[in-house]
Amino acid sequence: MPDTKKFIENLSGAGKSIGVLTSGGDAQGMNAAVRAVVRMGIYVGAKVYFVHEGYQGMVDGGDNIKEASWESVSSMLQVGGTVIGSARCKDFRTHEGRLRAALNLVQRGITNLCVIGGDGSLTGANLFREEWSGLLDELVQSGQISEEAAQTHSALHIVGMVGSIDNDFCGTDMTIGTDSALHRIIEVVDAIMTTAQSHQRTFVLEVMGRHCGYLALVSALACGADWVLIPEMPPKDGWEEQMCHKLSENRADKKRLNIIIVAEGAIDQNNKPITTDLIKDLVVRCLGFDTRVTILGHVQRGGTPSAFDRILASRMGVEAVLALLEASPGTPACVVSLCGNQAVRLPLMECVQMVRNIKCLAYLGLMELQAARSKHAELCVPMVMVPATVSNNIPGSDLSIGADTALNAITDVRRHTLVSECVCVWGADAAYIYEEPFDIRDLQSNVKHLTEKMKTSIQRGLVLRNENCSENYTTDFIYQLYSEEGKGVFDCRKNVLGHMQQGGAPSPFDRNFGTKIAAKAMQWISKKLKEFYREGHVFANSEDSACLLGMRRRALVFQPVIQLKDETDFVHRIPKEQWWLRLRPLMKILAKYKTSYDVSDSGQLEHIVRLRAKDISAI
Repeated sequence: MPDTKKFIENLSGAGKSIGVLTSGGDAQGMNAAVRAVVRMGIYVGAKVYFVHEGYQGMVDGGDNIKEASWESVSSMLQVGGTVIGSARCKDFRTHEGRLRAALNLVQRGITNLCVIGGDGSLTGANLFREEWSGLLDELVQSGQISEEAAQTHSALHIVGMVGSIDNDFCGTDMTIGTDSALHRIIEVVDAIMTTAQSHQRTFVLEVMGRHCGYLALVSALACGADWVLIPEMPPKDGWEEQMCHKLSENRADKKRLNIIIVAEGAIDQNNKPITTDLIKDLVVRCLGFDTRVTILGHVQRGGTPSAFDRILASRMGVEAVLALLEASPGTPACVVSLCGNQAVRLPLMECVQMVRNIKCLAYLGLMELQAARSKHAELCVPMVMVPATVSNNIPGSDLSIGADTALNAITDVRRHTLVSECVCVWGADAAYIYEEPFDIRDLQSNVKHLTEKMKTSIQRGLVLRNENCSENYTTDFIYQLYSEEGKGVFDCRKNVLGHMQQGGAPSPFDRNFGTKIAAKAMQWISKKLKEFYREGHVFANSEDSACLLGMRRRALVFQPVIQLKDETDFVHRIPKEQWWLRLRPLMKILAKYKTSYDVSDSGQLEHIVRLRAKDISAI
């Protein structure tokens, strides 16, 4: 077998500068991660900088960004929280704030960032990386940095580590701080159990977990709790009686205490919060037990990190530095995760967007629910899916909620001659998309066409590239090609829109479309509930009782999801036929290319038909 080992002696950080920051909420073990980044960075010859107070410190600059030394991280391994500070930063959410942050980093030569925080902090870091080249262009234009400085610092590398006591990040088995938080919870429960036994009391404990019940569930297992309530599993109707019956049985078996653990985000099946006070009142009213409530709160974040968290954070910190040393300009931002007992690197946004990616073909979830009806009668109810994704790639619908808003975000970006990377493309001087393969000859033709156009008229040009159109013809490659070939004719700028396409207020079209399609979906569900009501309950088990509601040409149509299989390219997560591809020739014609255009589907003269009231209600 070939030797695949890598040795640290073969990696050099000479000439590199690394910034390390903690952002969002604090978690035990963050300091161990900071320590590992600093010492590993210095060991390989890099300069390492503390960025105090998270993104706020990066935006404010000054003394918030200081070079770290080997001794500056001594005696911090066992300290909880984060000694370099963490802060929520509204400024970094704005373009102006990120521009100031970029200036502060370039002035110190920092082009490598290690971000320790939750998914929000890591998403912000990725957005910063996507905008980096555009931010440097702005700084050059405003005279704040030189062209040479922009070229020297042309690439920003990002590596993330997840610091969160909730253990709520996809892609890693454990996040930094989770084990320590469990230690705090178990310490409290163990202490409470002695007094609870003495007085035959019931204790209701609230632990953190607004959206994730990991802490509640695992602590309940570890301390032998009688009942646990978490947000992921809303209890069935009648849970109150079941819980009281269980508590009563335990007391009858001579158990002198009861422990109920509740995640702060626990809800019932009607999305109503299940609070500790509600449970206390229930137990007192139904059983008459002496019941006390304990809310652990920020106790779970405090204290010294556990041995597991110290080791985990140290391993992740070292791996983060190695990832930065090995990064190239095209390397995507990654997050260091724990898989079993192995530190691994995963694409950052794949982890953050795991749920969003599922939504790209969200009807698969509906198909799975439909398939499970044979085993679970509770799923034999009418189901309908409403398409909502900026990618507009749901089979069965020409349009999706959010696509129009994303297109508006794209068209709002206007600069000289612009090479822009985006998710959806709709018309420009050239548009490179996954669905239409292209090669170097096409690129040459497009560059020549744009050059000729700009020679004969004073106007702007626009080139769009889909993020997945080609592994080799990257945005940087196309930008450099247009820049080189357009010398003396036009200037070229690059902009990676990234998550700008998913943000902002919804467009009027999306607000109207979303309202209408949701209202029609609820009308359909009401109708189906009546249709499938038999002998006191609803039983829906036919294909047409699980549908996708989509816009097909000129009408909203309910289509059984089982029928969408034949229309779907599951490998590439797109419909096999996409209506908007017919707009490609039109775009080329309007951009002054010679091409053919199929007009067989063009509109025909029709008479106006007045709809009757009952027909309108059926639309």
